Amino acid sequence: MSYKLLKIHPADDMIVALEDIPQGADILFDNISFKTLDYIPAKHKISVAYFKTGDLLKMYGVVVGKALTEIHVGNLIHTHNLKHASEGYGIDKKKPYTWTPPDVSKYKNRTFMGYMRKDGQVGTANYWIFIPTVFCENRNLEIIKEALYQELGYAQPDKYKVFTKNLVNSYIAQENISTIYLQPSNNTHKKIFPNIDGIKFLTHQGGCGGTRQDSAMLSKLLAAYACHPNVCGVTIMNLGCEHLQADALKNEIFALQPQFDKPILTFSQQKGGTEEQIVSQAIKQTFEALIAANNITRTPVPLSHLKMGVKCGGSDGFSGISANPALGYAADLLVAMGGTVMMAEFPELNGVEQELVDRCTNNNIASKFINLMQTYSAQAEAVGSGFHANPSPGNIKDGLITDAIKSCGAARKGGFAPVTDVLDYAEISTKPGLNLVCTPGNDVEATTGKTAAGAHVICFTTGLGTPTGNPICPVVKISTNDALAQRMPDIIDINTGGIISGEKTIPQMGEEILEYVIKVASGEVVPKAVILGQDDFIPWKRGVSL
Repeated sequence: MSYKLLKIHPADDMIVALEDIPQGADILFDNISFKTLDYIPAKHKISVAYFKTGDLLKMYGVVVGKALTEIHVGNLIHTHNLKHASEGYGIDKKKPYTWTPPDVSKYKNRTFMGYMRKDGQVGTANYWIFIPTVFCENRNLEIIKEALYQELGYAQPDKYKVFTKNLVNSYIAQENISTIYLQPSNNTHKKIFPNIDGIKFLTHQGGCGGTRQDSAMLSKLLAAYACHPNVCGVTIMNLGCEHLQADALKNEIFALQPQFDKPILTFSQQKGGTEEQIVSQAIKQTFEALIAANNITRTPVPLSHLKMGVKCGGSDGFSGISANPALGYAADLLVAMGGTVMMAEFPELNGVEQELVDRCTNNNIASKFINLMQTYSAQAEAVGSGFHANPSPGNIKDGLITDAIKSCGAARKGGFAPVTDVLDYAEISTKPGLNLVCTPGNDVEATTGKTAAGAHVICFTTGLGTPTGNPICPVVKISTNDALAQRMPDIIDINTGGIISGEKTIPQMGEEILEYVIKVASGEVVPKAVILGQDDFIPWKRGVSL
């Protein structure tokens, strides 16, 4: 019987099972004949060589682990016989990096429909944001959100409220609630302001009580959101006595963007009187500002203005084979057209540092990347952890058994273009090309930071499924396999499972992804995360988060 197998790089010591393979199966692959010594689940790896304890194993052409025991040809490679290991890295410009961009002639003169800002920036959406300077204001924001969403047409369908009401009514009537089922909601909310895509609330748990450094970093992050081209105006709610003062936040905004000309409304609870006074004034003045912001409309913009974030989460053993390489191809297409691509998650670049260093366009950029990686790694090791601890139980169960294996596959979503810039957390991208953004691997902390860097749209690959979104940056969810796309159609926008089955090529899927991104950027398509109102926002406090 013939089984579907894949060897990613000629130098690899293992092959990937693209389907379940029983123990004792006869395998003939790459001129090697052997029997499987274990049951090999799909997405997992089979050894194609013999290794002694302590030997280093390769995948993607680089070291990804060290043998914990003897490993024989045909053995399943897993955590019982392999642990994380990776090679060192450093700057060596003796070998200049060369890249052949993909053919983008078919995209000549293509545009997307964006929002042109007065400062020359371009947005793919038009959001008004509410920013609390401190967690004490979160309740006021929740009150304002509840008041505005329903009346302005941004509320989610109330099918769960109706479902609960029906359960309550049945209970009161002493009826059998087992006959009550969730029904699709028929209620639709007409937007009062058709050119305002939404009103978003960046609630958080910071601004006071932590270190001053935490508040300073939060200020930079919030200021970057205010300056984001997808934002048309800001309402700041502050208590008054917190570390992160409203004036300091506004100063940070103007430091980032001296020509900032969006409306900023500020309301201080300790100066404003009662809750009713401050909340009612915030609602009224924001409503007046929304009337003016609604006059902004979309216009054609060259694709070179587009900034795309690339992210993976809930990854599986197919991530580095299907969705990530396809997204990487889309990334290379965009870079070849003069656009910007942002790849983050530094703990998930552990093991591919040398490749990325070699791709940096100059030594300063390479040095910044090395320093950020080493500082981050040292912080994790100082508390008894390390990048090696990044893979989650779900990752491991589905074939990503070391951080280096996970990282090698994760890096493929950045394509192969040169690295034109490296950004620390909350720094804003200014150079077209591939940018590396220092964030944790944590899905929401990473998307939060990537949006702060200026991403217009984030493409998020997943093999296990995750609903992650962002308040102001549309997040496109890309499945690595058919089973996930069929199981969770409410969160998946694009399925790359056809690459695994052989029905699609990586370039074909890459072009499909880019076409979808252009539609999202133009407002023609709304990603599932936006439809669901998945407004995830978690600032990174620069502690150890993997």
